[in-house]
Amino acid sequence: MSKVLIDGSSLTIEEVVNVARNNYEVVLTKGALDKVKIARDLVDSFVDKEKVSYGITTGFGKFSDVAISKEDTKKLQRNLIISHACGVGNPLSEEVVRSIMLLRVNALSKGHSGIRTETLNTLIQMINKGVHPIIPEKGSLGASGDLAPLSHMVLTMLGEGEAIYKGERLNSKEAMQRAGIEVLEYLCAKEGLALINGTQVMTSVGLLTLYDSINLLKTADVALGLTMEALNAITCAMDERVHSVRPHKGQINTAKNILEIVKYSEMTTKQGDMRVQDAYSIRCSPQIHGASKDAIEYVKNKINIEINSVTDNPIIFPEDEDVISGGNFHGQPMALSFDFLGIALSEIANISERRLEKLVNPALSHGLPAFLVNKGGLNSGFMIVQYSAASLVSENKILAHPASVDSIPSSANQEDHVSMGTIAARKAKDIMENARKVLAMEILGAVQAIDLRGKKNLGIGTNAAYEVVREHTTFVDKDRVMYKDINICEDVIKQNLIVEAVEKALEEKLLTDEEILVKSRI
Repeated sequence: MSKVLIDGSSLTIEEVVNVARNNYEVVLTKGALDKVKIARDLVDSFVDKEKVSYGITTGFGKFSDVAISKEDTKKLQRNLIISHACGVGNPLSEEVVRSIMLLRVNALSKGHSGIRTETLNTLIQMINKGVHPIIPEKGSLGASGDLAPLSHMVLTMLGEGEAIYKGERLNSKEAMQRAGIEVLEYLCAKEGLALINGTQVMTSVGLLTLYDSINLLKTADVALGLTMEALNAITCAMDERVHSVRPHKGQINTAKNILEIVKYSEMTTKQGDMRVQDAYSIRCSPQIHGASKDAIEYVKNKINIEINSVTDNPIIFPEDEDVISGGNFHGQPMALSFDFLGIALSEIANISERRLEKLVNPALSHGLPAFLVNKGGLNSGFMIVQYSAASLVSENKILAHPASVDSIPSSANQEDHVSMGTIAARKAKDIMENARKVLAMEILGAVQAIDLRGKKNLGIGTNAAYEVVREHTTFVDKDRVMYKDINICEDVIKQNLIVEAVEKALEEKLLTDEEILVKSRI
């Protein structure tokens, strides 16, 4: 079923991706609806009694000591949204916006935010009917939540601002009208704050980047396998015994992956066949790829916690009839995670570019022609492909500087430490996209080198990868416009065609081996 049930506690990364990219329908469970109603009733009672509570009967930030009358609570919430919608820069992609709305719905459905069911249902309808607010990518400090970008989301709910509907950019009122969704006439006490006080923008950008990164690390192992074939690399460094005595999970899995990918190859070697050892970019690849995989696993665990958490303020505890002003909106757990993700991905690009250099450099490539082309001099071949890869790697080194080590006080120093988590997430996305391009360049170079070497039988996985690449690009026999090949190979990686082909080939071989074993026992 193409539906995702929302209860506030069990949302998965895969479900977020399905809503964001595959337009799965979002449905609120009855249990979540009941919790939302109970929390709302408590907020209404606080307003009726004019009980002092941050963001309900007071102003915001530095104005937390300013009391707001019962009559002005609706105006307070509207003013909050229109004054906070200060985002700048290019709009976030529609898939990120869909993810943002979904994560906000999930957080609000936990029953600790005090939203009305009508307001929550408006947001759900926007997801299901494809109304995507224009949310500028810049302007969040990542503490007090993603205030500015989330305010742009709420503008559309109120019929203000702009939105995309069926590919067309419209004013929000028209977009909502065309989709058959009624705009909210007003926001009640606490609702504006409940909608914008959260980490959903940084988490959405980071989550989709993480999801793509998991597949990209698989691609990195395949790229390594292809380069090992091209350079007649030594497989002994991948021996299980080597990694069992330093049992980092990512390291062990990478070495295992490589041995499976190049299994039955006639182009790889053993130590002593041609040389005693390979350079670090090949020999130490399990340690390097593995460390990045372990980092990504850490980030994945943090995201799984965050997408099912309450991240607004104040937090309502209906069972205790209490409202507490805390700091769950602070993005530090995500900021550090996404900085870590960016660093991990930067290293994958780093080692990939070094392997590409080994392929194109005749002093390092063990007999391949300079820059992987015949008639060098007349032809430049892959010379500038490596330049481009080096440029992206250098850019990544700048982007990998942690955003989370910075902080600028805001709101007259009431909010005196902020996370910059949204910047960290956006940087990680840029690094991931650069790393994907570098891997595309390595894969193209490795396949070219295999052909130049005189292709023999490749490994199970490397042969499958080689076939996919050669289905989409041809051998470079003389100079041609190279960016087209790079873009094609990157698209193949984006579509996950290489990883899927390799996994299918390995699975088929495993099934065949099992059949042989069964027959041998008969």
